Amino acid sequence: MVASAFLPELWTEILIPVCAVVGIAFSLFQWFIVSRVRVSADQGASSSSSGGSKNGYGDYLIEEEEGVNDQSVVAKCAEIQTAISEGATSFLFTEYRYVGVFMVIFAAIIFVFLGSVEGFSTENKPCTYDETKTCKPALATAAFSTIAFVLGAVTSVLSGFLGMKIATYANARTTLEARKGVGKAFIVAFRSGAVMGFLLAASGLLVLYVTINVFKIYYGDDWEGLFEAITGYGLGGSSMALFGRVGGGIYTKAADVGADLVGKIERNIPEDDPRNPAVIADNVGDNVGDIAGMGSDLFGSYAEASCAALVVASISSFGINHDFTAMCYPLLISSMGILVCLITTLFATDFFEIKAVKEIEPALKNQLIISTVIMTVGIAVVSWVGLPSSFTIFNFGTQKIVQNWQLFLCVCVGLWAGLIIGFVTEYYTSNAYSPVQDVADSCRTGAATNVIFGLALGYKSVIIPIFAIAVSIFVSFSFAAMYGVAVAALGMLSTIATGLAIDAYGPISDNAGGIAEMAGMSHRIRERTDALDAAGNTTAAIGKGFAIGSAALVSLALFGAFVSRAGVHTVDVLTPKVIIGLLVGAMLPYWFSAMTMKSVGSAALKMVEEVRRQFNTIPGLMEGTAKPDYATCVKISTDASIKEMIPPGCLVMLTPLIVGFFFGVETLSGVLAGSLVSGVQIAISASNTGGAWDNAKKYIEAGVSEHAKSLGPKGSEPHKAAVIGDTIGDPLKDTSGPSLNILIKLMAVESLVFAPFFATHGGILFKYL
Repeated sequence: MVASAFLPELWTEILIPVCAVVGIAFSLFQWFIVSRVRVSADQGASSSSSGGSKNGYGDYLIEEEEGVNDQSVVAKCAEIQTAISEGATSFLFTEYRYVGVFMVIFAAIIFVFLGSVEGFSTENKPCTYDETKTCKPALATAAFSTIAFVLGAVTSVLSGFLGMKIATYANARTTLEARKGVGKAFIVAFRSGAVMGFLLAASGLLVLYVTINVFKIYYGDDWEGLFEAITGYGLGGSSMALFGRVGGGIYTKAADVGADLVGKIERNIPEDDPRNPAVIADNVGDNVGDIAGMGSDLFGSYAEASCAALVVASISSFGINHDFTAMCYPLLISSMGILVCLITTLFATDFFEIKAVKEIEPALKNQLIISTVIMTVGIAVVSWVGLPSSFTIFNFGTQKIVQNWQLFLCVCVGLWAGLIIGFVTEYYTSNAYSPVQDVADSCRTGAATNVIFGLALGYKSVIIPIFAIAVSIFVSFSFAAMYGVAVAALGMLSTIATGLAIDAYGPISDNAGGIAEMAGMSHRIRERTDALDAAGNTTAAIGKGFAIGSAALVSLALFGAFVSRAGVHTVDVLTPKVIIGLLVGAMLPYWFSAMTMKSVGSAALKMVEEVRRQFNTIPGLMEGTAKPDYATCVKISTDASIKEMIPPGCLVMLTPLIVGFFFGVETLSGVLAGSLVSGVQIAISASNTGGAWDNAKKYIEAGVSEHAKSLGPKGSEPHKAAVIGDTIGDPLKDTSGPSLNILIKLMAVESLVFAPFFATHGGILFKYL
């Protein structure tokens, strides 16, 4: 008889939703504090009413260090913030209309395909893994998988939309607080990022937990069917994330490239200069790509990691013995993560105060270290109270005996691998270290050497993260088979609230700098927002590193669940069916990257032509006496991204269906393995190359060190070469690279959802050949 968990089931049912509600309450509290920064010319309460708080939310907004008392600046900031928010909202509503049509069509496909497994029978069937028991009919799995898919899709869309609204609410407030000091601006940007981080992590956990309990009313003791249906939740989350990442990435980079090529290089005007017609579209893009797309992406990772762990556990001793607490171990990890991240956030916002520019990046880095250290203790507590001392895990047809301390190590290895990937990413993308400084130095001899050095850096940056992922897979699989890999991925994502906070901080700071430039604020204010933005570039790269690393582990765990569910006990790479799948799968990330890169290029081409046309035909535009036509540039980005996001999305969504149906589960296994292996490498190198080029440009622009001064100032030949490198890197780091991690996860979770259909009806070509 296998022992049960120490934590009673009732306490589990209370603790998980309570932790989720605490996370939501904390995010609302952070939002309330940010909202106290007024974006209006009205001074409101005096500084004395704040009791002299170091965060200064009661200080006059117009108390600039230069002693300037210009209320028109505040009004201008509010006007620009409104334009950015309206542009972002308009784009997302347009995008979601198209995505909504897809969601309805794909939901129907799920229901029809899965329902056809048993000929739409309503009779109970023998369970897949224990034929002595009866399970609910395939039609029920079809219906509940469809419902879970819609829930995951809606939650993903809401995560992205709310993140965008929070970011556009905070950007002007960060700009205004920068007049009081870099520390106050940092706190506003970070608190706003925390609002998004906690709201997404907590709502994702709460919706998943409620869905499981509602489905359990129908499924009863059939946990195999219950958690198989729950996998639709991960599919819904990631499918929306794909369109959000690709569509948002094309939007933001089309505007960014167009603005940089004409504004910086041809017209030699500053970034975010209000004379540049593409400047509003560029700032809108930061919110729809880096915020909304990234939020949906990490939500998808969390949902898929949870679903992979749950579906594997459901056919192990947890599911067989109906041990609800042990079954909810993945959700308990996420619950503990919310509490740990809450404590960690206080270190940045309340326990310590940022007083100088040089303290920004260490403060963000400390968030990762503190959360990882505390979370290690949290995982130990969860593993002790939430797991029996010994249990069995399903391992490709056999039950493997596992100890609770082994599962603790599985989660920890994923958690610490994430930290290692984060620090390696920081080393290769931060201008505080030699790799980026070398890239900046290469600009002395032009754009060509800059591109060569940047590509070399990106390829080299893959080495340590891949070893970290490999070690994580080896350790976690050795201890607990595919369940170990799944919880290792959850370990990496357990501090998702902190990861999202420091990730969202970057685009908020970037927008703050743009608003400062457009509002005509002083050079000192712009220096502060640039410092915030430079640190944000590095943290954004770290966030992408986390997303890609966790995607690799999640994809492997889903792959394991798929081959188990499809009845494939071994995947022999020497058989023709598998090797053709491996080759095609390894090619898919290249095909996908080609489509997304060309989409950005096509959209940027139209943007460049439009910006040039306006500079050449609008009298007084360069002199600042006439206003540019911002709306046309916003429309170019919107139209291009909506049109261009469909083909890459179809490539990812249709590949598993076509391969599984026509070629069977063995070939599909090869495709999944091939896309995982090549996709991770390309994603890491693309993200880090783009991040390094961006920060090499900022290194020259800031001119802090003697070396940087020798390469500058803005407008010099080395600076122009750096801008070209940054322009090339933009679609790599913000469109193709981040989207690839969704590709490898989405194909795996889609294959898992459709596994019963492929096992029953798949491989029709080989059946008749």
